Amino acid sequence: DLPIRPRPLPGWDNVSFRLGDELIIRLPRDDAHAPQVAKEHQWLPMLAPLLPLPIPEPVAIGKKDDAFPRKWSVYRWIEGEPVATATVDNPIRLAHDLARFLKALEELDASEGPPPGSHSFNRGGSLSIYDSQTRAAIDGLDFGSSTSAVVDVWDASLESTWSRPPVWVHGDVTASNLLAVDGSLSAVIDFGCSAVGDPACDLVMAWTYFPDEARHMLRRELGLDDDTWARGRGWAMWKALITLVDDRLGTHDATLAARRFGWRLDARQVLDRIVDDHRTASS
Repeated sequence: DLPIRPRPLPGWDNVSFRLGDELIIRLPRDDAHAPQVAKEHQWLPMLAPLLPLPIPEPVAIGKKDDAFPRKWSVYRWIEGEPVATATVDNPIRLAHDLARFLKALEELDASEGPPPGSHSFNRGGSLSIYDSQTRAAIDGLDFGSSTSAVVDVWDASLESTWSRPPVWVHGDVTASNLLAVDGSLSAVIDFGCSAVGDPACDLVMAWTYFPDEARHMLRRELGLDDDTWARGRGWAMWKALITLVDDRLGTHDATLAARRFGWRLDARQVLDRIVDDHRTASS
């Protein structure tokens, strides 16, 4: 009997609706994302008490039927506006708060957590799984004289692997999955791509959203090594490249996709930032 209302940012992999004043419905858009429902319901209640910010609280799992062919979720509503649309006057403070959350997540016991796989779209795993897709994207897009620089970034991202014990990763840290109240980070949502493994995949916002000073703050606070940041550039590059490929094929408009992801820049600009950062790190 509760009213159902659309959300301003309905979601990319899932579509969400407000249910009354205290609940939210989240439905996977396709079969590939359906396994994330059970994963979130299993792990989020265990992680939530140990983290410094609210995360989604599962309430119920909806059954698949003739009306909707996949299981779906009901969660408690969390107040806050997506950082993607919120006014954030102090991105350096946001970077500090995000680093604090990610460090707390990485410090949790990951010994029994889900390893990377199709459920996380290999977030937390090796970038090499996307090597052929990425090189095909580079070959198919026109980067002119910058092509070799783009390839250099990708090659560098594949030269190392996470050699320490696996840690919890969110898997999709983007401005549309962060909530803010009065411009400050207040909650982290959408753990569908979570896994235990390499935290490099959680660094993508460093190039898609944060200005340079805030990116430097994020790096200092996280304390991750150069190789992990190189792999982070690889994750950001892969995402920007496939966004451009989708645009070229007419699957998705790259500008609209970037807005829904919560990027401050379009995909081409993201690639330019990644290449420039790689050059600086290599000099």
